[in-house]
Amino acid sequence: MNDVAQRWSALQERVTRACAVVGRSPTEVAILAAVKTQPPERIVAVLEAGAHLLGHNRAQEMAELEPRLHESWPGTWETHFIGALQTNKVNQVLRYASCIQSVDRSALAERLSAAAGRLGRTVEVFVEVNASGEETKSGVQPEQALEFAVAVAGMEGLRLRGLMTIGKNSPDAGEVRAGFEEMARLSAALVSSGMPGTADAGELSMGMSTDLDIAVAAGSTMVRVGTALFGPRTR
Repeated sequence: MNDVAQRWSALQERVTRACAVVGRSPTEVAILAAVKTQPPERIVAVLEAGAHLLGHNRAQEMAELEPRLHESWPGTWETHFIGALQTNKVNQVLRYASCIQSVDRSALAERLSAAAGRLGRTVEVFVEVNASGEETKSGVQPEQALEFAVAVAGMEGLRLRGLMTIGKNSPDAGEVRAGFEEMARLSAALVSSGMPGTADAGELSMGMSTDLDIAVAAGSTMVRVGTALFGPRTR
């Protein structure tokens, strides 16, 4: 799977260039491999290349893949769930994921908190924000994001890492940038709020294959990349 290793190297170089433009260190930006629809051997290839963060979009796919990856790869990695999560899938997802990036409603946060209590563990979470305003996207509205994030940060068994968004689907780079810059403002306000659990919640998960350069310039600390690593998805 040399193509995956080559893509990983090219992606690292791309992030490094994007950071250099705005005077950031590439160590400030983590790369999460979004593995939706990928077979185990291609995921193992990206782990071998140096990836240590994997993101799943579907609970069933995660349940099928994660055991096979552990059989195939002796190393370690951090598993995130990055897709829309139904409350009835929480227990299934928490068997494998240490972090849920798509917390977008109180019912889901409460279910995660209850599950964390039963499991005797802390679940890391991001609050998903619909910064683009597109009806097709999940996430709390920006004007509600701070209140909701503060509430999540105060829940038992949850550790708020920060905010997540999906960039606007637009050819206008200015529109895409505006959404990411709003996320950066929300993040700064959250961290400076003085509320319990928010001081260390400054991570910003934003930017994908098509717009990660803009996201990095706006302050992203984690980009979620699928196509640029694995090529166009096949169904």
